[in-house]
Formats: sequence, structure tokens, C-alpha cells
Amino acid sequence: MDKVPITVRGFAALEAELKRRQQEERPRIIQAIAEARALGDLSENAEYHAAKEAQSHNEGRVLELESLISRAEVIDVSKLSGTKVKFGATVKLIDEDTEEEKTYQIVGEPEADVHAGRVSITSPIARALIGKAVGDTVEVVTPGGGKSYEITGIQFGA
Repeated sequence: MDKVPITVRGFAALEAELKRRQQEERPRIIQAIAEARALGDLSENAEYHAAKEAQSHNEGRVLELESLISRAEVIDVSKLSGTKVKFGATVKLIDEDTEEEKTYQIVGEPEADVHAGRVSITSPIARALIGKAVGDTVEVVTPGGGKSYEITGIQFGA
């Protein structure tokens, strides 16, 4: 199986979600199934079917989390340094068309959240940035068309 790069913070979030799903969600859903069963006829019992569907969803996510955790390659970005963009780097960019400044941290797929400024190492923008330095210009092909960015800063840390 392929290793999945992930930051320490992202790994901790996966572990916390797994613990919550196993120790809080699972018992809550089992209780909901038991209560719905007590209502009688299961063939027309919407509460029972909803609880079973929630159980299926929860157990599927537990399996997914266990797989991600077992394949995780945890990288402590606070120990990284350098002048080139690599996994874990926080990169400041200027959109050359709009002059808008953006900041992204390059993280593993499971922890990516573009609205929080975390982009996946496999995303088009991260792939374009890897190996570049401050002052470089990158062309990124996005679903909305091509974008051009200038790298104005690279930093490593939490």
C-alpha cells in the first residue's frame, strides 16, 4: 500500500475523529437502533432504517480512517527548512492578474481544506509550486482556466 504524507496536526485530527466515531458515535447509533427496534415492525420503521444507514456510514468512515492512519507517513513540518517549496511549506503567492495575495500550506490529501488555506500535495497548484523558490512565477491550470502566480514567501513551521 502507498504511504500517505500527512502533517502531525493532520494525523492528530484523524486519530481524534477515529476515537470519536468509535467511542461516541458507535454507541449512540447502537442505542438508536435498539430504541427503533422497540417500536415494532421493522419493515416500515423509518427510525430503524435511518439508524442502520447512519451505522453503515459511520463504520465505513471508521474503516477509511483506520486505513489512512495505518498508511500515514507523518512529517513534522516544524523540523523542515529550505528555500524551495516542498511538502509542509506555507507559500505566499500574488495572483499576477488580480494582484490578490494568497497563502497556502501544502499538506496531505486527508487534511486538505482550501478554505482554510491547506492544499493537497496532489492538487494542481501544489504540483506547480513544488521545487520553486521565492521570485519564481508558476502557471497553474485550473478548472476555471490558467492562473499565473508569483511566489513571494516560503516558510516552514506549524
